[in-house]
Amino acid sequence: MDDLDSWLAESYPRAYRTACLVLRSPAEAEDAVQDAFLRVWRFRDAIPPGDGRRAWLYRVVVNACLSRLRAEKVWRQRADDGALDGLPSTGRGPQQDTEDAALGRCVAEALSRLPEHLRVPVVLRYYSGLAEKEIAVAIQRRPGTVKSRLSEARRRLADDPALVAWTELEVAR
Repeated sequence: MDDLDSWLAESYPRAYRTACLVLRSPAEAEDAVQDAFLRVWRFRDAIPPGDGRRAWLYRVVVNACLSRLRAEKVWRQRADDGALDGLPSTGRGPQQDTEDAALGRCVAEALSRLPEHLRVPVVLRYYSGLAEKEIAVAIQRRPGTVKSRLSEARRRLADDPALVAWTELEVAR
């Protein structure tokens, strides 16, 4: 019991951040993570041991997020909520912190333009740190599907006009 409590407490920040990036709303993300953690608690006997535990948790979190998205048809109209804003200072100075925040907003906007089936694997891979096999478990798809979706998402992000402009600005410096 204590192990489950500590595991959930330790997992909460990443699960919340993942939900923020999927749902693009801090309030919705908080509710989704709460729902997910209640499901985890309710089905605690089904938690796989060892390495499968993290992927299982993210499957529950992603499912809670997707349920919320399906329940609210106007989710695409939401503005970026700044899920990447407020990152801790790098200690490199205010100018660099400001540039990092601007880049974070640019990436978040580009990410929000991806369709859900591409955005979710990117969030799980690059923001939550899941391996491709864990993502496959979390989104209930084959590892090859995950790999191709990540590849397509990277391609689309590389072609995103705002990110291209940012890259060109950095190269010009």
